[in-house]
Amino acid sequence: MKKSEKFVITINRELGSGGRTVGRKLAERLGVSFYDKAVLGVMKDRYNLSAEKIERLKGTGHGKWIDVKHTVTGDKGIEIVTERYYKVDPGSEQAHETTEEMFRTETEILTALAEEESCVVAGRSSFYVFRDHPNHLNILIQASLPHRIARLMRKQNLTEEQARRAIDAVDRMRENYVSAFTGTSRYDARNYHLLISMDDLSEDDAVNIIMDYIDCSNK
Repeated sequence: MKKSEKFVITINRELGSGGRTVGRKLAERLGVSFYDKAVLGVMKDRYNLSAEKIERLKGTGHGKWIDVKHTVTGDKGIEIVTERYYKVDPGSEQAHETTEEMFRTETEILTALAEEESCVVAGRSSFYVFRDHPNHLNILIQASLPHRIARLMRKQNLTEEQARRAIDAVDRMRENYVSAFTGTSRYDARNYHLLISMDDLSEDDAVNIIMDYIDCSNK
């Protein structure tokens, strides 16, 4: 991946691995935008976006889509929305239906964002969405189950059983989502350039590893 050209870095991660934090910190280090499900959800809901509407916005002129993007990503309330989304409800299956239309709309949003700027994208099958992007890097962030349980207990004040149940539900939901809309598995190592286990690493350590990988590929 070349830093001197427009790029997309995708972060697929397991719940409790710290992968989303790694993605956010990586985007900050690189000075680019960070996008995840929460941001896409706000964009869809606030503007009632569909794949067709996005194409019309882009077709009416460069500025129209930029206005939509800036209104949402420049909103200070986006972090509140993001934090609310990532607060796991241990009593819930964490599963909600994602239709083909929703997947298509999210794909169009991500594609439109990446056409405008370099960015880091967490989840949303972005490794698949950008598989043909000329300058992309796909990363998988994983951790052992004990590590994930302990982190979720610490971060969200859950019991061990609550954390275990939440991880199981989210793992199944995410794998079903990826399988249904991409025909592959999010655990298939062939989908990634770089796999990182977080068991003995901090989020900053992981960012340093990714930056070293990028720097080596730019030599």
